[in-house]
Amino acid sequence: MTRAVVVDDSHFMRTVISDILEEGGIEVVAQASDGEEGVEAVADHDPDVVTMDVEMPRMNGIEAVEEIMATNPTPILMLSAHTEDGADATFEALEKGAVDFLAKPGGEVSTEISAHGDALVEKVESATRADPASVEDVDTADSDTLDTDHGYVENPTLVVGASTGGPRVVERVLSSLPRAADLRVLVVQHMPDGFTGRFADRLDRRSEYDVREAEDGIRIGGGEAVVAKGDYHMAVAGYGNGRLRIRLTQDEPLHGVRPAIDVTMETAAEKVDGPLTGVVLTGMGSDGAAGIEAIKSAGGATLAQDEETSSVFGIPARAIETGCVDDVRSADEIGKAILDTIRDGR
Repeated sequence: MTRAVVVDDSHFMRTVISDILEEGGIEVVAQASDGEEGVEAVADHDPDVVTMDVEMPRMNGIEAVEEIMATNPTPILMLSAHTEDGADATFEALEKGAVDFLAKPGGEVSTEISAHGDALVEKVESATRADPASVEDVDTADSDTLDTDHGYVENPTLVVGASTGGPRVVERVLSSLPRAADLRVLVVQHMPDGFTGRFADRLDRRSEYDVREAEDGIRIGGGEAVVAKGDYHMAVAGYGNGRLRIRLTQDEPLHGVRPAIDVTMETAAEKVDGPLTGVVLTGMGSDGAAGIEAIKSAGGATLAQDEETSSVFGIPARAIETGCVDDVRSADEIGKAILDTIRDGR
């Protein structure tokens, strides 16, 4: 049975979260009311997973994540308020080593979380499959842009898909791509609405590319990137003169998610007649496998993150099993591998 520690400064939230997990077959071995108690509980009980609130007295969730990862690396799921400040704090926690997050419906102390019990149990079980040590291999803050030599093909398009553990790796990949490559970049990160805009802002600050959250009908050209908007599929609706036209839809979730990697990759394979590269990164599930097949069938290049540096080796593994992945690389090597696919005369 999965063993969990629940950390939250609200007694009400600790009780509700614990009840949800217990009803879902997860044993709650300890509760903690702040980060310091959470660190001690992890050391004492060696759980399989931790649910961690962000805003707490004495030691907040970000500080607790950093301490746990330094002393007793354990998969941590952040429970975040659905606010701009909550989003920023959540991304900081992911940088420190948390593997995933779930937005609390209704704020820090939420009576609505019970209605999302299945999602919480699923996220916790998914987090237990993560390798907390793998995040140490990816340091977005210190990443350097790769070589800026010219000699790239004209009008290349890159589609990147990721889920659990993905934000840090996506940041690392985009920050390593030189503006001279002139890519049109489409990013699909499994993430709820309200967080994708902040994620796009982070990518914009940390890369040479102009990054924004996708809007229906926008067009992007070389040196631009868009992040799929939470709760919307992002499809490539057209391509011409080196520019992509984006369509957002709220069609039914695919593989239980929206946005889905497959939607973006399959429509890119259908519409883009120039150089196309598809990349699948760390995450749970099989989303992206059909998209990689479609890109390969269209004559594009395909890459997957390796198991050693993936927090969860689900999405890359399912893509590799299709036989349509050209190369498997570590998180640090993905950026160079992307550039190798668009070298002129490769």
